[in-house]
Amino acid sequence: MAARRNDLGSPGERTGPPEERVREIGERLLATLGRQKWMDRPSYRLEHTLGLARAACGGAAGRVSNLLYGTWLGHPLHPLLTSLPIGAVATTVALDVAGVLPGHGSGLHDASRFTLGVGIVGSLGSAVTGLNDWQHTQEQSRRVGLVHGALNAAATGLYIASWWDRRRGRHLRGVAGSGLGYGITLVSGYLGAALVYRSGTGVDRSGARLAIGGWTPVLPATALKAGEPQRVEVAGLGLVLFWNGEDVVAVGEHCPHLGAPMSDGWIDRGRIVCPWHGSQFEPVSGQVVRGPATAPLPCYPTRLREGTIEVRGGDPQAAGVTTGVGG
Repeated sequence: MAARRNDLGSPGERTGPPEERVREIGERLLATLGRQKWMDRPSYRLEHTLGLARAACGGAAGRVSNLLYGTWLGHPLHPLLTSLPIGAVATTVALDVAGVLPGHGSGLHDASRFTLGVGIVGSLGSAVTGLNDWQHTQEQSRRVGLVHGALNAAATGLYIASWWDRRRGRHLRGVAGSGLGYGITLVSGYLGAALVYRSGTGVDRSGARLAIGGWTPVLPATALKAGEPQRVEVAGLGLVLFWNGEDVVAVGEHCPHLGAPMSDGWIDRGRIVCPWHGSQFEPVSGQVVRGPATAPLPCYPTRLREGTIEVRGGDPQAAGVTTGVGG
């Protein structure tokens, strides 16, 4: 029997619009990288090294980590820093292209070397924050992230070599190096975007917010034991209740960092602690006290009425106005 042919290709070929083929290539790349379990051993060794570096910071380790996570910013710092090297090197490439035009040589050469230097500094800052975020990833995301970081390291090495070549007068060699590095950066950027938009790395994973406006009974006060978080469901959404001294705290079911179940968390010295990576939150406002989380934990007003704990929805960040045990 003759092999079936499609309209535009050879027997057995998959064809389709160009954008569909590009998407398939990307999906195949991500799937292949995600299956490379041999990457796990070197990745955990790298994580161990990062842990030692953090321990070397001593008492300042928490402040340094929060700075690198971006808890003070309200979202991860790494995406903000990545825009600097990408933009700076793109400017370098544009200046290099313009530099081949008659009468635009030496001045643009100096400018392109300057912008490349800015890109190198930005790449180093982006690498530090990226490693800090990457250490909390797992399995496929960890493997894709490792390749993402390795490609960025290779691109940065090419940028440094290009800057040095330009400084020594080997401009064409420098142009080739930065052009190759920028191509690698674009591929790495695709992997980084997949980590964010497919795996949810760095995005708020706390889920939907409770929107009901009135007070809703959720649990008898006697059923909530001190030191034992209790999951309840309100309007189809999961919440977790804690005793915090004499107050009842109601928070979202999932940690905003990577979606850890807050029903496995606990209260430590007045702070809500994530069970997976140790993020700490204020019990009233939900604001991050300690990373790796950068988005606040949804917190809701509570009151005690006739022996029953009641919860109210609305804006989680306004919980501090009415939260606590009241009449």
